[in-house]
Amino acid sequence: MDRDYRLLELVVEMGSISAAGQRLGLSPAAASKRLAALEERLGARLVNRTTRRLSTTQAGQAFYEEVRAILAAAEAAEARVSGRAERPSGLLRVSAPTSFGRLHVAPHLPVFLARYPDVSAELLLDDGYTDLIADRIDVAIRIAPEPESTVLAARLLAPNRRVLCAAPAYLEAHGEPASLDDLADHQLLAARHQSPWRLESGHMVDVDSIVATNSSEVVRELCLAGMGIALRSTWDVGAELASGALRRVLPAWQGATDVAIWAVHARAEPLPAAVTAYVDHMAAAIGAAPWEAPSSLRA
Repeated sequence: MDRDYRLLELVVEMGSISAAGQRLGLSPAAASKRLAALEERLGARLVNRTTRRLSTTQAGQAFYEEVRAILAAAEAAEARVSGRAERPSGLLRVSAPTSFGRLHVAPHLPVFLARYPDVSAELLLDDGYTDLIADRIDVAIRIAPEPESTVLAARLLAPNRRVLCAAPAYLEAHGEPASLDDLADHQLLAARHQSPWRLESGHMVDVDSIVATNSSEVVRELCLAGMGIALRSTWDVGAELASGALRRVLPAWQGATDVAIWAVHARAEPLPAAVTAYVDHMAAAIGAAPWEAPSSLRA
């Protein structure tokens, strides 16, 4: 019975009967037959099957939620009895913002997985809000003010310093602003979710970006190409500031300091060993903000 439950769990999460069956070593026909047998036993259709997509019925979604809880409880019980709960093991699902994940999360995965060979990892990069509970994320790396939640816990990993910067070519062509008010006469760059700029001491700068985009990485590339002034995190442009490819603008100002880099996870007692190990690993890897080289402070 638990194998049928696991099949249903995978079907819902993967959106494919054949893919779920493959994960369990079943052919598409065998997986479909087992799912149909489960539906017949329950006397209810769990999944709507069409040629284009697969979706759960109302009964199927409710049953899936209960099955998922049952399987999680059974896995936790086995881990406690076998002693696996004391050592990191199992699948660890991590989410992170796209740019930060590519630059500062993915590079640290090989060492973590080599240190804990019983752990496998799934890294999901997304600039949108991730619901840890609904999306079954074990650890979310977030760049934000300190999360306030009764169901989530957060550990500070590193500060997040944001500075105003531009390419030398832009500054040579347009001059350098001498005050925040002067920014109104300059070309500014920001993704849709990054306006207005929140600076220290509660100062706000409205940004009418010369290019509309939902991508922070596009803003970074346009800034490097000399298109305008941007507010960027030093973890993103530290190397470019150090090399001179970008220069600080209005160095007396920086982004609001309440924003930091956090590892967020569900509150649980005890916390899965893999989660604890991973958060410790990331705190050690980036806690000193290695992108904050002294030369990145140049104006």
